[in-house]
Amino acid sequence: MISDNSPDNRLHRMLRTRPFSFFGVLFCLWLWLLPIATLQAQPDLPSINDRQEIPLPEDFNRVEFYLLTIDVGDHVWDNFGHTALRVVDQESGTDITFNWGLFDSSVGLLRFGWNFMSGVMDYRLGVSPTEWEFGRYQREQRTVWQDRLVLEPEQKERLYQRLSWNLRDQNIVYAYDYFFDNCTTRVRDYIDEALGGEVYGNSRVNVPQTFRDEVQAHYASLPPIALSLDVLMNSRIDQRMTQWQQMFLPLSLRDQLQGMDLLDEPQVIMEFATPPERFSGHHASGLLLIPVLLLFLMVRRVSISSFGSEPGYVLAAPGLSYRLLGAITLLVALCSGIWGLIMVFGWLFSAHADLHHNLNLLLFWPTDLLAIPVALRWLLVGKPVRTSPGRQSFYSFYLVLHILAALAYLVISLFSLTEQALGPLTLYVLPPLLFLSVLVMTAGFRPVRAISFS
Repeated sequence: MISDNSPDNRLHRMLRTRPFSFFGVLFCLWLWLLPIATLQAQPDLPSINDRQEIPLPEDFNRVEFYLLTIDVGDHVWDNFGHTALRVVDQESGTDITFNWGLFDSSVGLLRFGWNFMSGVMDYRLGVSPTEWEFGRYQREQRTVWQDRLVLEPEQKERLYQRLSWNLRDQNIVYAYDYFFDNCTTRVRDYIDEALGGEVYGNSRVNVPQTFRDEVQAHYASLPPIALSLDVLMNSRIDQRMTQWQQMFLPLSLRDQLQGMDLLDEPQVIMEFATPPERFSGHHASGLLLIPVLLLFLMVRRVSISSFGSEPGYVLAAPGLSYRLLGAITLLVALCSGIWGLIMVFGWLFSAHADLHHNLNLLLFWPTDLLAIPVALRWLLVGKPVRTSPGRQSFYSFYLVLHILAALAYLVISLFSLTEQALGPLTLYVLPPLLFLSVLVMTAGFRPVRAISFS
């Protein structure tokens, strides 16, 4: 006999009794950096060995399951959208929603951030009254679509049993994977199991898009994030997806189930405008080439003007030109250094496999952060940095290495020597980086030889 307090009775009691007792719900975090498998097979869900002991409603004809599809939001963590599963028991009058998008931040922001970067992401199932869930999306101003799942009574029973299994203490928490095990794929997998593999069997065809394509499309409203993700992710996300894999996206799951006639009674619960696309971060990076080329037109050769000075090149109108050079270099050094630092850290310490062996490390180096003091000096003083010939040689050597690495990147991209998608970065980001390196090496420093009198 099963105790009334056993985990197997929780779902049954939730659907039969009020008031509800549920997990607190936090925002669903949709970020990046995920390991990608070469081919995603049908999930092998853990077996439920004691199905006969799970309490069930008396009449599954009076139990309905609804797919809730929530549109993208205007925050980093909700730009893929969200999926939840609504369960309505007409006999008991209960109405609850299952949400696999919860995470625990009680460990503190620093510990949570470290766990996230290291690849430790434990998410959990939360269950709450549907009215509460709708209120949340109303506050976030996100469109919600509802569709009734077309299921036979025995299919409803299998889905119900899986949800009961998921409510057990040992099954509530799961290792979150943004592409292959998230709040949407959980619903997909459980529906597929209830239908005996019908969803997987009808969605094995490749689609034109890659994972990178979907990431870029869904972050079009946040250009800095879209550009950063394009830099930080390696070739593992450049494989073409199958229809099954594409259903990590809520709207793709809904479209696929509609195409299989597994949904009916479509309803728009609430409707808001989707966040608009903004000017591309790639294009904005490309525009940096314009001021860099203008600064090239201001390069002037100077001869020896005083004891200790050496011939070289400077920028005309230094009060303006060097401040512009400083502003551009400061932006580039910050972005390049931070991106490089994340990629190196990820490669060495993170379980996020798409941070490993990233060819974009040819362009973005953690050591570029050391250029920040130099950039600030140009920005604040408006003059070339006066330095010794030895230090000048070191700066030139560093910049020559940067230029050679950028040229190697260009060759790899032009001749398609890698599976990693480098095209947009090669077209828009590489040119200003390359020309800026040449400009800084040419006119950024004024070597001064030390004079001694004996």
